[in-house]
Amino acid sequence: MATAPLGAPPLARIFDTLGYVQLDSIRNVSRAHHHILWSRDQSYREPDLHDFAHDEVFGGGRGAFEHFCHDACLLPLSTYPMWTRRFRQFREKLTDGWYKALPDEAARAVILDRIAQDGPLCSADFKHERPSGPRAMWDRPPTKVALDYLWYCGDLSTAYRKGFQKYYDLTERVIPAEFRAAEVDDAAQIDWLCRSALDRLGFANVGEIKRFWEACTTAEVRQWIADNKTDLVQVEVVGADGIARRAFASGDIETRLTALRPPTSRLRVLNPFDPAVRDRKRLLFLFGFEYVNEIFVPKAKRRWGYYVYPVLDGDRMVARIDMSGGPKTGLRPIQQQWIEPGVRWSERRQNRLDAEVARFSRLAG
Repeated sequence: MATAPLGAPPLARIFDTLGYVQLDSIRNVSRAHHHILWSRDQSYREPDLHDFAHDEVFGGGRGAFEHFCHDACLLPLSTYPMWTRRFRQFREKLTDGWYKALPDEAARAVILDRIAQDGPLCSADFKHERPSGPRAMWDRPPTKVALDYLWYCGDLSTAYRKGFQKYYDLTERVIPAEFRAAEVDDAAQIDWLCRSALDRLGFANVGEIKRFWEACTTAEVRQWIADNKTDLVQVEVVGADGIARRAFASGDIETRLTALRPPTSRLRVLNPFDPAVRDRKRLLFLFGFEYVNEIFVPKAKRRWGYYVYPVLDGDRMVARIDMSGGPKTGLRPIQQQWIEPGVRWSERRQNRLDAEVARFSRLAG
């Protein structure tokens, strides 16, 4: 699969480097996907993503599609041919749990026919009839269940979003034919998923390769490693605790290490959903930084707060901060900050943090 050319738009290069950008509805200063992109390109502003991802509406040229890795994400459009096994996985398993209320095939066909006639529609465009009886917190009406099922299985795709409201359309009208027509067998998809994960991670163990896309089983990753012994090297990685653990890397790992640039001197406020911190096990091993996103933790049980940002300084996680705000309230000052053990918090470091927060505030206007 081709990578983004050097002359590609900045967002194309960022997406190609990261592999995915997680979407999240919570707006704390700025939504997660905007913050993640801004962290890589300080000139990024929120409307840029619409232009990049939704050409039918915003005229910028579709460069990404939306689907589910570990969570809802935007992925480079070039990844689409490698995602057909993911559609099949969901079609096979999404009849349990939330999908116990899934309407039958005839009812789903009615939904598809309406979208075919009327164009992109959101959940609110349908009349929802909820079943009688008590409702659990996450219960959804059958029509919404059907829309999500058809989206997970690849029959529908996200045409665009307004605010954070998803508009569904027939996949054939969203994804260009060249990507839908590409036929890649299952073995080649597994090879790409494992190889591209390792390429982006640099070095990884079996679990880390699996967790990157969450599109392969542990057994499939193990078999891929066994089948590609000649292309891989075993390495030992010393973690923050001083313990060396075995991992795998591509055969050119020494060349990659030589080409590495020193970390930036700039202090960074990272989003809780940033790819750099999403794999909590890897984060703890490499940086000694224990991080829990406490959004769904009851307030009385939180150690830090509802929405706490990790702070990266060079190659060290040095703190976490609590700040909030948005287009209506403006950015409030840092509410609390927790310094990591062993970190000397100087006035200069505090000034650098304040400067980064000021830059961050401009992202949200």
